[in-house]
Amino acid sequence: MVFERKTIFVAGLGMVGIAFIEKLLNLDEQCRYEVITCGEEAHLAYNRVALTEYFQHRSVEKLYLNSPEWYRQQDPSRFVFYTGEKVISIDPEAKVATTDNDKRIFYDYCVIATGSNAALPPYIRPERAQRIRGVFVYRNLSDLDDLIAYSQTEGVKGGGLLGLEAAKAVYDLPDIKDVCIVNRQAYPLSRQLDADAGELVLHRIEALGVKVFTNAAVKEILTIPAPKGDAELDDGKEDLFTGIEFNDGTVLDCQLIIFAIAGEASGITCHPKGGISIGDNLMTSAQDVYAIGECANWRGHTYGLIGPGVEMADILSFNLTQTQTELGSFKARKMNDPDLSTKLKLMGVDVASFGDFFADKRSKERIAAETAATTHAARLKAAAETQSHCIGSVKANGEVEKRRQRAFEERLDEPIKCLTYKDPFASVYKKYIFSADGKHLLGGMMIGDVSDYVKLVGIVKKKKPLEVSPSEFIVGRPKNGEDDGGDLDDDTQVCSCHNVTKADIIGAVKGGIGNIGDLKAKTKAGTGCGGCIPLVTNIFKAELKKAGVETNNNVCQHFNMSRAELFNVIKIKQLKDFPTVMSTLGMNKNAIGCELCKPAVGSILSSLYNEHIIKPIHNQNQDTNDKYLANIQRNGTFSVVPRISGGEITPDGLIVIGQVAKKYGLYTKITGGQRIDMFGAQKQDLPSIWSELVEAGFQSGHAYGKSLRTVKSCVGTTWCRYGVGDSVGLAVQLEERYKSIRAPHKIKGGVSGCVRECAEAQSKDFGLIATDKGWNLFIAGNGGANPRHATLFATDVPPSRVVRLIDRFLMYYIRTADKLQRTARWVENYEGGIERLKKVLIDDELGICGDLEREMDALIGTYECEWTEVVRNPERQKIFRQFVNTDETRLGIETIVEREQKRPADWPKEFPGVHITENDIGVARADWKWRPLAQVSDLAPSDDHSTSATVKYGDSQLAIFHVPKRGYYATQQMCPHKRAFVLDHGLVGDDSNGNVYVSCPLHKRNFNLSSGECLNDTNFGILAFDVVEEDGLLLVKLPEENELDQAIGTSKWMVRNATAEAFGRGGGTQIEIVGPDGRIKEGHQSTSSCSTGGATAGCGNHGNSSLEW
Repeated sequence: MVFERKTIFVAGLGMVGIAFIEKLLNLDEQCRYEVITCGEEAHLAYNRVALTEYFQHRSVEKLYLNSPEWYRQQDPSRFVFYTGEKVISIDPEAKVATTDNDKRIFYDYCVIATGSNAALPPYIRPERAQRIRGVFVYRNLSDLDDLIAYSQTEGVKGGGLLGLEAAKAVYDLPDIKDVCIVNRQAYPLSRQLDADAGELVLHRIEALGVKVFTNAAVKEILTIPAPKGDAELDDGKEDLFTGIEFNDGTVLDCQLIIFAIAGEASGITCHPKGGISIGDNLMTSAQDVYAIGECANWRGHTYGLIGPGVEMADILSFNLTQTQTELGSFKARKMNDPDLSTKLKLMGVDVASFGDFFADKRSKERIAAETAATTHAARLKAAAETQSHCIGSVKANGEVEKRRQRAFEERLDEPIKCLTYKDPFASVYKKYIFSADGKHLLGGMMIGDVSDYVKLVGIVKKKKPLEVSPSEFIVGRPKNGEDDGGDLDDDTQVCSCHNVTKADIIGAVKGGIGNIGDLKAKTKAGTGCGGCIPLVTNIFKAELKKAGVETNNNVCQHFNMSRAELFNVIKIKQLKDFPTVMSTLGMNKNAIGCELCKPAVGSILSSLYNEHIIKPIHNQNQDTNDKYLANIQRNGTFSVVPRISGGEITPDGLIVIGQVAKKYGLYTKITGGQRIDMFGAQKQDLPSIWSELVEAGFQSGHAYGKSLRTVKSCVGTTWCRYGVGDSVGLAVQLEERYKSIRAPHKIKGGVSGCVRECAEAQSKDFGLIATDKGWNLFIAGNGGANPRHATLFATDVPPSRVVRLIDRFLMYYIRTADKLQRTARWVENYEGGIERLKKVLIDDELGICGDLEREMDALIGTYECEWTEVVRNPERQKIFRQFVNTDETRLGIETIVEREQKRPADWPKEFPGVHITENDIGVARADWKWRPLAQVSDLAPSDDHSTSATVKYGDSQLAIFHVPKRGYYATQQMCPHKRAFVLDHGLVGDDSNGNVYVSCPLHKRNFNLSSGECLNDTNFGILAFDVVEEDGLLLVKLPEENELDQAIGTSKWMVRNATAEAFGRGGGTQIEIVGPDGRIKEGHQSTSSCSTGGATAGCGNHGNSSLEW
């Protein structure tokens, strides 16, 4: 996107002006603007809030907001500044500004940030004040220099101040002996504090020896003619200030007076109350002319605080740079009611107010007004009813009275509640205002102890429900002891698949179990869906620690280091493949590896180098999903998920997906990640399916990998009337950026175009929500068995910056997380927690953010669509054959029809244990013969990695494996745990005893390739066969086909719809019909088998009138 360069002229080099300039230069990464500014004073921009400090050090350099060096370092083609030059006119038509030095500056946009002049009370007009010696205002350095010089002249002994801001500074001047403060209200700071807080401040001030006049109305100032002939005081002024007279006639004698009152508008008066009128977009009535800071009047209000001015600078710089970026459009920000929170140190007293600090006062006034109005209305109605002599008037009046009483009682429960703490000994006062339910902090005020100010302001701004009780804000969190994570009862079920309790894990540890693999074999915990593994692991480690057993987070028995340590060593040593990693870093240099370390190392290598995982040296290290670039399903088929970035797809794309699904008989479903999943693809059909999808422009969706899955989005500004940010555009760009990068676990993202949060971004590993100020970034959310709400990581991130922040987060996660650890658990376990992570990734405390960004750039630069490479390379497609010795195909599970789609028949709730042995064949091994079933080239054996293939022998399916330095092995293809014909898809590994095994890809049952014994579940066993190589052929010693079929034939072991009936259906498919009385109807237990008759079949007996309730 190319932008025409434009000029922005900023009139005024004060605090708000320089804030706008800094923000614009910072956000304008594409250098779209040149900024020119003029400042009336001779000084560079300085901190006017700290003017009182000038009395002590008298050094303007200490007040500078930016050093002179900062100005010198700016690119002169982007930023030009002039000091001591006042803007005297602006011509919006010609778009030119003129200074008092006759300099003409042409602009495309003009920003007026001139601040305000000091205000004077009505009893002294500005022209008169200029004629009186001893009258000062308190707005800039020139005012302070005049005040200091006059205080040092003879005869000036006491001062009066209309305001607190300068009181302490003048009090500390050695030449001023007495200081008085005149205040029109009953106590100081009445616009920020309530009476109790104000009285406390008043007492603190008086304790310093300063006299405070409260409820004091000044009638006029007193003067005498100024003496002539004194060279020191010859300033040309006609009168000399001598004191003030109050309305009650009292006279206060003093020699100087300082007016420290909020200012009026700069020279342009556009609103009756002062200030330049601006709209919600900060533009004045003149096109392309904006006003910000004290000179601006928004909706009848001007603001003397720096906060609203900086907020205006934020809004304007954002709108000029971020509404149109390479990441899409973003709704322009508008001015909202500014945050008037303030923290000051006045007369040595720390004072702070935040949020809606007078919410309680307004609530009481509103309730009183509503009660009075209700009472008045009730009286009028009662009077009317009495005068009309209506029948039942007494009853009516009684009802009115009851309603009034109920309304009064309801209002007693005010919509807000306050917590107040008052310590007269330490002069500390705190009042915090909460919603009636105590779930939201609305505002408050503090005197003396203001240490929580920043935290409390943040809580109010976020408007999120409180996570602690209101009392904790005053008395602190109760100390209940250190949380050791052992708050679960022993009988708590931690693995629902196998009904494993916490007590089972405790018992296993006490029984001598010392590693997670043995625990899984002993208890079956984590061998089902696997969702309980994080919890099981944490309990296991905690119990080991209690038992005095040292724990570690080593990848597995093959590597004596964690995943993060392994990542760094592989990166430093530039190791490029698993055999090299094992021989360099492994405990046993000749080990094969296992189902834990192979995928972990494979993921690390992909995260570092991103070479194609179908490459033979990498392919055998992958879990089945990555191995075949598709998710394996319970019937041994695979799912196909093309990428639909951000959920955005054309009608033509939908048609292609529909045609492919129909052609190959695939079950289709819309996923939670806004894409289309096609289930039931045969392994041998995957290349053909993807060939058609790639031809239509689709790419791999990486639903099979521990990588970015999706970035979900709402329609945002594209269509939604509430949209603030272009959520679709950003989601598409993020998904296109991070597609294919491998990580310790899967990654999901979400982008919502406004705070309505339709994309559920707060449940994702990274999520973005558009606000009127930018994007809020949430991290470390996930669903699953242990869901976690994402944590707010950064607020109001400009659109142009958000990608880099996500780069850092994802790359640091890839670097440091443990194996198979989601971002949620990673953040929870990160030392120092989320705050430490912010310092590392936002503040760059370790100085690594640049490295993380460069590493991410390098990683995404290696992208290639894995399926595109496969369909264009016939050699890569060989691994997708079902059988290498025949083109025949076989299904593993019977197919049924449900809701007009095909799906596999149900599994039973639990299969019985099965040990298939030679005895099941009925023919002694001595009578078996060598049968040529495959060619050596079908397995493509290698000295670097294992390979496998499946052969068909009669009705039986056999898996043949080649393991480097170990030779050939053969087993049955079926895993008896779920009767799935998938063993050749599994990872080959070895245990600490050197046993070579294959790990079933469905539920990780490990079968010894020599004996067929299941190493981690004694309920199961398989047949293993001898294999030899002869003249380029692989011969397997087997009985006759029909004899083997009797033991392991596909037809015998195929799961059919009747299988679930025989062994009992799983609870997920069983429905109990419950009547209106809550009782289960006898004979009405419906299962999915009722739908096997096709689309017209239905559940239940539709002819039974007992169901018609």
